This record gives sequence, structure tokens and C-alpha cells, in this order.
Amino acid sequence: MHPKARILLLYTGGTIGMSKDFETGALKTFNFNKLLQKIPELKQLDCVIETHSFDEPIDSSNMDPEQWRNIATVIEQNYLSFDGFVVLHGSDTMSYSASALSFMLENLSKPVIFTGSQLPIGDLRTDAKENLITAIQIASLSENGKPIITEVCLYFEYKLYRGNRTTKINAEHFKAFTSPNYPELVASGVHLKCNSELFFQPKTNQSFQVYKTMDTNVVIIKMFPGMSQAVLSAILAIPNLKGVILETYGSGNAPTQDWFLELIKKAILDGLHIVNVTQCSGGSVNMGQYETSTVLKEIGVISGKDITTEAAITKLMYLLGQNTCSKNFKSIFETSLRGEIAL
Repeated sequence: MHPKARILLLYTGGTIGMSKDFETGALKTFNFNKLLQKIPELKQLDCVIETHSFDEPIDSSNMDPEQWRNIATVIEQNYLSFDGFVVLHGSDTMSYSASALSFMLENLSKPVIFTGSQLPIGDLRTDAKENLITAIQIASLSENGKPIITEVCLYFEYKLYRGNRTTKINAEHFKAFTSPNYPELVASGVHLKCNSELFFQPKTNQSFQVYKTMDTNVVIIKMFPGMSQAVLSAILAIPNLKGVILETYGSGNAPTQDWFLELIKKAILDGLHIVNVTQCSGGSVNMGQYETSTVLKEIGVISGKDITTEAAITKLMYLLGQNTCSKNFKSIFETSLRGEIAL
């Protein structure tokens, strides 16, 4: 008989960590040390739960690489003591954080599951309880004494997704997230349906590593009809800029005007890494499929394939932070490191 799984619950901030004062109606930060009192259903889970909260919980709109480092550090310091980690996080930037942590935590052999809610934990109609209970239950799943999830995930509204495949699609519905180009890993119904063939398989012969340097000298440029030469030129001329995520049309298409292509070409020759991702909510970049993307491929624009914008920008920060050599940067970015793009 295997001992009960030990799960560390890390609260960073966000709606899920709020409770309502029923006399005033005001929201206040929930005391997670009293978690079992508020959610007695957790006692039914076959695991041991401990909690850790940021000293100052933050709204997810204020999430940044420093906070990502804080999350990674907590996981690193407690890695050997726990079998899984559940990170409570505001929903607005959750996909960015889940993507970032997927790159920062290498060779995971345990689950790191992000979750949150659209309504506070103390609200009558809250989605917080289900999200929290099921995220903890999934994090404690094991086979032969070993966790079956060994990657960074995001759980919301009955679905567990690969974290770096997600994007937030709705500010009001309980179904706030989707994974446009990769199926859910686990579906929660009467039973938990695990699609184990979709799980990310780490290199089990290599030790767990944490990388905390993220280079923020990057920018996202969303193409739109009428973008001027002056605007694009000014963005590409930002001092110390090292990388650009270029959100193009459809399967990676962009204008073919000479001024546009010359600016992109010069930027690449000057050492700027430019990644092509699609504006579409689903699908993949396929440079060369149409004439409007053929030149981009020829001048060295990196193909983001079917990566999300959230994963693309955090992967760019990660690779730049590791001082990835320019010669290999394109091929490494176009390679799946944590299951963020199709093989």
C-alpha cells in the first residue's frame, strides 16, 4: 500500500482566493490555513494537502517574470517533499504563467497544475470548489507509486489541458479556457477520463532543473490592415529589443509590400529573432503555402507552427534568457521542448 500523495497548494492571488463578507458584500483575501474548514469535501480526497501563500497575493494582471520566478522557487524548494503542486492563480494571465513555468521547469516528474475560478471561493454559485477539488485530485493520481501527470497543466471547468497549449477565451463564462490545437488530457465527469496517450513524457534519465532567467526584451506585434511603415519601423527600432512575436493572418500570411519585407529582413540581419504565429484562434502557420508568406520563410522568419501566442512569447523569453546561440535559435524554437507545438 502506497502512502498518501502529498500535495502543495500554492496561492498566488486571483479571484479563487477571495471570500465574501456577507454583511458588507466586500471581497477579502481568503485564509488558506483554514481551507479544510471552508471546503470540508477536501477531507474525502486520498491525499495530504499543505498550503503556501504569497506574502502579498497579486492580481494576475500584475503577473510578471519575477512572480514566475517566485512560483518556480517554491516548487524547487519543495520538490522532494511533495508529489504534486496546485497553483492557484488569477485567470487573466494564467495561460501565460502556465506556459512560462512549463519552460522554466525542465524534466518534471510530478504534476504542476494551475487553476482558478471566475467567482470567489465564498460565492454561492462559485466554480472555485470544483476547480480546486478536481485539480488536487488529478495532481494526486499515481500508478505504481509514481505520479501519472508529469508536466505543467491548467485545469478549468471539467477539463485538464497542457498548460502551454491554452488560451483564455471568455471573461464571463465558467468555461473560460480552451486548448485550440491539442485535446484535453483529462475530462472530469462522473469519472476522470485520462487520455494518457496525450501526456507529455519527460526524459526520465535526466534530473529536474529550474531555469529562472527570462529576458523581457521582446514584443508582440499584431498585424492589421493599414499598419504603417512608421509604426512598424518604430517598434523594430526599440533599444535592446531581441525578439518579436509577429501575429499574422491565417496560415502565416503578411503584406508583400517592399517596405514591410525590407524592414523585416533588415531586422533579422541585425540579429532580431522574429517568430510568425497566426492570429486565428486555432490552426497553424504554414509559411510557403501562399505567396504572401513565402518571402517571410526565405528571409529567415521563424515558424511558430501551431503554438499559442502565450506560449510563443514565454518561449522567446526563456530561450533568450538561456543565451541560446543565434545560429541554432530558429531550429530550437521550431522544436517542441515541452509539447507546446506539434511534432
